[in-house]
Amino acid sequence: MKKLILLGFITLLTLSHAKMIDAIALIVEGEAVTTAEIRAVQKQLQVSKKEATDLLIQDRLQKAAMKNIVISEDTIDSKITQIAAQNNVTVPKMQKILKQRGTTWSKYRSSIKESLKKEKFYKEKVLATITAPSEDELKIFYRNHKEEFTVPSTINMIEYSSTSEAAMKKFLETKKKKGVKSRSVKKSTKNLNPALLGTILQTQDGSYTRPFNAGDKYISYKVLSKHGKVNMPFEASKGAVAAKWKQQQQGKALKDYFEKMKTNANIQVIRK
Repeated sequence: MKKLILLGFITLLTLSHAKMIDAIALIVEGEAVTTAEIRAVQKQLQVSKKEATDLLIQDRLQKAAMKNIVISEDTIDSKITQIAAQNNVTVPKMQKILKQRGTTWSKYRSSIKESLKKEKFYKEKVLATITAPSEDELKIFYRNHKEEFTVPSTINMIEYSSTSEAAMKKFLETKKKKGVKSRSVKKSTKNLNPALLGTILQTQDGSYTRPFNAGDKYISYKVLSKHGKVNMPFEASKGAVAAKWKQQQQGKALKDYFEKMKTNANIQVIRK
């Protein structure tokens, strides 16, 4: 996924250098790659000329691969509505904000369409080629990358609790402790269940966890600080191991896809 984001960055970067005096270096599937684009990618990403050229070839191959992907206007509308809701604004309000920032609505819709095309391409061409790992594969991956699966040994927090879900939600909105009790706690990560530990680790210091039902009460933690370092056992880290394994496989699958595509692609070298 990072490579897709990187390729999107390259597209923006090359467009910004379109007015520079340059010459065509390559033609990839009918799309030109200019010497100015290569220099710009080299400079911005601090890579060699060959690496910059390879990234730009991959960018053009991706465009060719997405050429026949169709995204409906309804799908674009749904995505924009979703983005607006996530940012707690209406679509008309979003339009005004974008206009104030100098972005036209048509340009924004085009960017969303391009993003959806990349997402669809990625799911159909890359993710579809990855099979689920076996337990043994995950254990081998865990052993080979054990240093990546560490957590703080202790976490200092303030525990907020209430028998009322409404009172807890109100507290998290206003930070007024009416109907809510609090106490300082220091938790050892080895004593936390994996679900709660995952939530706390994803919460930045100074922020609050989402409220959860502890049976007789609702609890939220304000994470103050995390200390120490300890390896997570395989069983406790299985979810993180699977996520890391998948991330690695996605990068490999994406690279393999473009390598195969490159073998059969029409690439003309105009100047080196």
